[in-house]
Amino acid sequence: DASKPRDHTVQIDLMFAGTSALAFVPLGKTTTVQLKSPWPHPNFGGRFLPVFRQIGDGGFSAKWEISHLASRNGALIQGGVTEARSKQLLEAFDVTFIEPVSIYQQAERAVKYGVLFIVITFAAFFLFETLKALRMHPLQYALVGLALAMFFLLLVSLSEHIAFALAYALAGLSCVLLIGYYLAHVLGGWRRGLGFSLKLSLLYAVLYGLVVSEDNALMLGSCLLFAVLAAVMVLTRRIDWYQTPSPDRVPPVAA
Repeated sequence: DASKPRDHTVQIDLMFAGTSALAFVPLGKTTTVQLKSPWPHPNFGGRFLPVFRQIGDGGFSAKWEISHLASRNGALIQGGVTEARSKQLLEAFDVTFIEPVSIYQQAERAVKYGVLFIVITFAAFFLFETLKALRMHPLQYALVGLALAMFFLLLVSLSEHIAFALAYALAGLSCVLLIGYYLAHVLGGWRRGLGFSLKLSLLYAVLYGLVVSEDNALMLGSCLLFAVLAAVMVLTRRIDWYQTPSPDRVPPVAA
């Protein structure tokens, strides 16, 4: 009998490329939608929330069941809603595919920590000058600062072509080797250059933890700042700044 209502089941396999969200408009007497995807970071929104959802590292699955009594879409269609206003009036539910930390977000986060990174390195140079009674030229500070800045440029450019972790490792290793080689001559010894290289590598490792962290970046950054401040205060606790030799009386470091 054609007058009797019929149940319709639709199953569609969809391949998405570059899609950030998927929305559905319930129009049937009872609309049931089941979704399963390997995407691990979904965000459910819209007028109706799923009655069942399960999210894990391997993806998510969700199910919606909407009755026509809970939606005004039928009345709107019968009232002659126009296509131009359908998106604003019709009730829908959707799932958004969120990428919590993309390569561009990671690179941007690394650049934001760049100023702090350079300041910490320069503070280490200043402490070394003060404690070892050596002197570095401002141009040498500038060259090391440029080498540190090049790390972030290399990171952004390499991460567009290879995995972010590999790009970070290559950029960090290049800058550590360059700065270590330079400081070995500036500070008058390979041992000093190697020591600064190891400390710089540790700093890069801490910065990587800050960059890839999704929930603890602020806490890790605060702990890093506190650790640096504590180290400066402990190392300089016995220094009489009024008796510190002036740069005019300290022999320059031979390049």
